[in-house]
Amino acid sequence: MDVADEKENEKAFGRPSANRGESAYPQVRFVSLVENGTHVLFGTQMGGCNTGEITLAEGVLAFLRQGMMCLADRNFYGFELWNKARAEKADLLWRVKKSLCLPCERRLFDDSYLSTVYPSTKDRRHQSNGVTVRVIEYTMDGITDAEPIYRLLTTILDPELAPASELAALYHERWEIETALDELKTHLRGAKIVLRSKTPDLVKQEFYGFMLAHFAIRGLMHEAALKEDLDPDQLSFLHAVRVIRRKMARFASISPSGQERIP
Repeated sequence: MDVADEKENEKAFGRPSANRGESAYPQVRFVSLVENGTHVLFGTQMGGCNTGEITLAEGVLAFLRQGMMCLADRNFYGFELWNKARAEKADLLWRVKKSLCLPCERRLFDDSYLSTVYPSTKDRRHQSNGVTVRVIEYTMDGITDAEPIYRLLTTILDPELAPASELAALYHERWEIETALDELKTHLRGAKIVLRSKTPDLVKQEFYGFMLAHFAIRGLMHEAALKEDLDPDQLSFLHAVRVIRRKMARFASISPSGQERIP
């Protein structure tokens, strides 16, 4: 996100490079988890534009819990981050790059297979410090722009608990986070809007204010969906924002004591 062009903000958050020179504004970078069913963003970690996504992702992992399944795209996989995520007891289903060495050690009945990942080439050579993973490889025939092959790693080693076809279908729910980020950055903040705060502390306050506002709107949408027995995906975020904005004037007229002021 772009922030106000102030020296303090530039010093705290940095200014990304551009095709010609530098960007017009300093920027903050953030990584977040999203709860796919409700689009609620949580566990958000924010830093300067030069803070790497993997560094920020390490802070997000602490918000994983047993009983969750964490989906992640191929840019996040690394042995160290995988192990840190695994330690949080959540199930993992991450896409990996095709260059990752994953020899088949045991083929399973659903055509997935077991393999071992290692922290280094030396460890692989000596077969030390490895972690067993289950690999799912599949293609998407007839889909425009589909890649030749998709490779997923999961911590669920038993195919009876989670068949490969179900996990492959589930992985594509990861794109729900793109919708959630669009809600935050386009419909709530406004497209190409610069955060107006002029000091780093206020930038952080404004940023997390947007996160809380998104959380509140999605929370109300979830309550509405439960009352009507609907999937929250069927409700329009933009419509919800418009409804809440229309009601804001009435909310502002309520004093802290709970009594409405009479004009």
